[in-house]
Amino acid sequence: MTDVQTLVIGAGVVGLATARALALAGDEVMVLERHGLIGSETSSRSSEVIHAGIYYPRDSLKARLCVAGRKALYAYAARRGIAHRRLGKLIVATDAGQAGQLDAIAAAAAANGVEDLVRLDAAAARALEPELSCTAALLSPSTGIIDSHALMLALQGDLEAAGGQVVLNTCVAAIEAVPGGYAVEIAGEGGYRLTCRRLVLSAGLGTPALLRGLAGDRLPRFGLAKGSYFRLAGRAPFSRLIYPVPVPGGLGIHLTLDLAGQARFGPDVEWIETEDYRVDPARGAAFEAAVRCYWPGLPEGALQPDYAGIRPKLGGPGDPAADFRIEGASGHGHPGLVLLMGLESPGLTSCLAIAGEVLDKINEV
Repeated sequence: MTDVQTLVIGAGVVGLATARALALAGDEVMVLERHGLIGSETSSRSSEVIHAGIYYPRDSLKARLCVAGRKALYAYAARRGIAHRRLGKLIVATDAGQAGQLDAIAAAAAANGVEDLVRLDAAAARALEPELSCTAALLSPSTGIIDSHALMLALQGDLEAAGGQVVLNTCVAAIEAVPGGYAVEIAGEGGYRLTCRRLVLSAGLGTPALLRGLAGDRLPRFGLAKGSYFRLAGRAPFSRLIYPVPVPGGLGIHLTLDLAGQARFGPDVEWIETEDYRVDPARGAAFEAAVRCYWPGLPEGALQPDYAGIRPKLGGPGDPAADFRIEGASGHGHPGLVLLMGLESPGLTSCLAIAGEVLDKINEV
């Protein structure tokens, strides 16, 4: 007999959404979180953008789960009273040579089922955002922003109302397959062992270390891609999100707004070896240059270091962009185990749809 029916490791937005879905389906669920707060790693260090599903390869998990997740997330936020706003965003070409990239983005979006993009010439884009400099743009009305902290609290509340629980300050040191399920070793003084019949690994940056005991030589290549953000001193003269055309490794240094109207810029891409959330002020010069490509009126010295996040990447520098990996027993051979890997953006947007995917896979044999 096991201590608990289902364990979820990691109380980020995806772990909480997954635990909620399992509890609502009737499981006894416990979430183990190594930090003292829910969502204190990747989930709380994002742009808080609800993505439309534009950029991802056709039929990829990112494309499918982002489009489905976006619809589910807007509905859930409205139903639960979570602050959010469907602001829309402009994807901008800043020279004539980028027009083809806008065409490719529009085609990819249509293939993914995003049918509301609007092509704008420079004059039409400036009519929406007078401070914007571009040669053409795509308007995405379905893009928005959400209070990610309120979202995670709502997911936790639903989980607990369904009989589940979140246990904080509980660091899992190792996972082992045992007869009838899995055992997790809890680190620290007075460490102990918990057993479960089913296990969901949604540990984000902690996933590679925990996978070693299960994957052995089949461990995927993981990388840490740090993204820094700079905030704008003063109020931005924009009412929508502004994105340049994508760059290798990310979506470029874009302008996002929070629910109070404060603007921030980022993230950039910096490959690192160990977790480090410090923002180097020296990176501000590159930010200013990138932002002035679409906002020439950026005041000198107006960008201030804000915060950084770390994307839990599958792959490393120079590798092609990887899809989400959501593996049940048919992928790794361990019944009752679901592995979530590479859940970077659009993980926040996709969280409810990812939870549904886990429900489909957790009973694989």
